Amino acid sequence: MTILTGPDDLDIAARTIWGEARGEPDAGKIAVMWVIRNRAEVGGWWGDTVKDVCLKKWQFSCWNSDDPNRAKIEALSKDSPDYRHCVAIAAQVLVGSHYDITHGATHYHSKDMSISPAWTTGPDGKPLEPLANIGNHLFFKTA
Repeated sequence: MTILTGPDDLDIAARTIWGEARGEPDAGKIAVMWVIRNRAEVGGWWGDTVKDVCLKKWQFSCWNSDDPNRAKIEALSKDSPDYRHCVAIAAQVLVGSHYDITHGATHYHSKDMSISPAWTTGPDGKPLEPLANIGNHLFFKTA
């Protein structure tokens, strides 16, 4: 399975990492990229490429049209050190230079949320246990 189809994949991944985790340490950025990779490897509904996964409607809030981060990630210069760092993280995760610190997570949410998202409830009605607690995010794998 090929989850990279062109240079746009790394660009979109880097912008997603920056939009979702720019205030996080590298571990948080790596974790977000692992969620992207894990979803692309599962494929199907989320999409089969890194770009498709990142741009899937309502999946990464930084790409939502009403999110203030959207304009920021679109304006992020490819010459900025932050952008280049996020490209490097995306590439390193995709080639396997970093192990999956999320343990297969396909979802995450901020610890600051007052109400957990509905997807954090398992099919048995019980709350899912986070697979990882990294930076300001909790990471989960849904069925």
